[in-house]
Amino acid sequence: MTTGTLKQLVDEFMAPVIARNAGEVEFHQAVMEVAESLLPYIEENPKYKHAKILQRLSEPERVIMFRVPWLDDKGEVQINRGFRIEMNSAIGPYKGGLRFHPTVNLGILKFLAFEQVLKNSLTTLPMGGGKGGSDFDPKGKSDNEVMKFCQSFMNELFRHIGPNTDVPAGDIGVGGREVGFMFGQYKRLKNEFTGVFTGKGREWGGSLIRLEATGYGTTYFAEEMLKTRGDSLQGKIVTISGSGNVAQYATEKVTQFGGKVVTLSDSSGFIYDPAGIDPGKLAWVMDLKNIRRGRISEYTDKFGGEYHEGLRPWAIKCDVAMPCATQNEVNKEEAMTLLKNGCFVVSEGANMPSVPEAIETYINSGILYGPGKAANAGGVATSGLEMTQNSMRLSWSREEVDAKLHQIMKNIHETCVRFGKEDSGFINYVNGANVGGFVKVADAMLAQGLV
Repeated sequence: MTTGTLKQLVDEFMAPVIARNAGEVEFHQAVMEVAESLLPYIEENPKYKHAKILQRLSEPERVIMFRVPWLDDKGEVQINRGFRIEMNSAIGPYKGGLRFHPTVNLGILKFLAFEQVLKNSLTTLPMGGGKGGSDFDPKGKSDNEVMKFCQSFMNELFRHIGPNTDVPAGDIGVGGREVGFMFGQYKRLKNEFTGVFTGKGREWGGSLIRLEATGYGTTYFAEEMLKTRGDSLQGKIVTISGSGNVAQYATEKVTQFGGKVVTLSDSSGFIYDPAGIDPGKLAWVMDLKNIRRGRISEYTDKFGGEYHEGLRPWAIKCDVAMPCATQNEVNKEEAMTLLKNGCFVVSEGANMPSVPEAIETYINSGILYGPGKAANAGGVATSGLEMTQNSMRLSWSREEVDAKLHQIMKNIHETCVRFGKEDSGFINYVNGANVGGFVKVADAMLAQGLV
């Protein structure tokens, strides 16, 4: 298929998507990136074209939007907006996180839910795709205010979720505290103890490794990509963005594999420590971000190094880059700077952190590029393992869960290679992840008819 023909197909496909979802630019971006990979495959497999599977995948099965009123510590009524996007349930109950952040809107959650469908399919576990959240900001709120909000949020959401219907989890702004408050309210409203949430506390149905899973999985995927070239993370300089769970545990696992992480960031800027963020320094960062909820700039006061306010870490020389913060955090210029400085591996811990032009830059350069829907699938994979443990009333050891996670990431990598390896030998992980995730969902949709 020529470039011109593909562009025409993509433009024809995207026109009604854009018209129907006006202003939802992140959703447009996510669907277009997938369409560019899938439309040539669909043209070669007319059964998917005739049934309009991709068009159906691009339309949520259900969108739930509701108000969330709550009382702050001053006794003032606050009002936020809550969402749940139940995107696709062809291969299992809806599964995906809840995000609490001021930037949350319908378009962002639809993009995340759309990505989640293919990501969950890649894990091989029986999970559909969904996403949800609120424009509520937990930063600066007391535990009591967060609890009041979570309880009000769950007063509406509880009607739409369940262990065989929709199983939410955490995401940005939703950690163990928030999951605990929401699960407690769900249990109170439903009068039952079921595995309706993942990311729960270890003592009440949670799984070991769940906190670590996304960061570990991103690192496992990077290691698998490097193996295709007879290489490993041993001795590699790694830049990581973010300083939440994903970034923290990616740092931990990279260090265990013999690499050296030299950057972390938050919304204010990034720190650069050329000596490397060793286990002792990482423990301090975990306390700073998870307990004291401070800013990453405090790192340099404690350990030295450099703090760059208002910037992202992609100008720092590295072998491996792991964007682990948020969507669209690497632009084309930053991608070109990474390559110029010798970076030859990008493994995404966040969802869609690279803009389309940056992805094109990676692929055209021939580096190893693991897109988020494949590289960061470890989190939802371990959520699926938590669901299994809940259903069986069992609790697996840390070693068992980590071994299963590692194997799932190897399987995802193998799927990407199978569907993404080109005649030249180059592995296009974008095409591999998109086609590999699509086929399982599409075949299930065909088998189930027009649902």
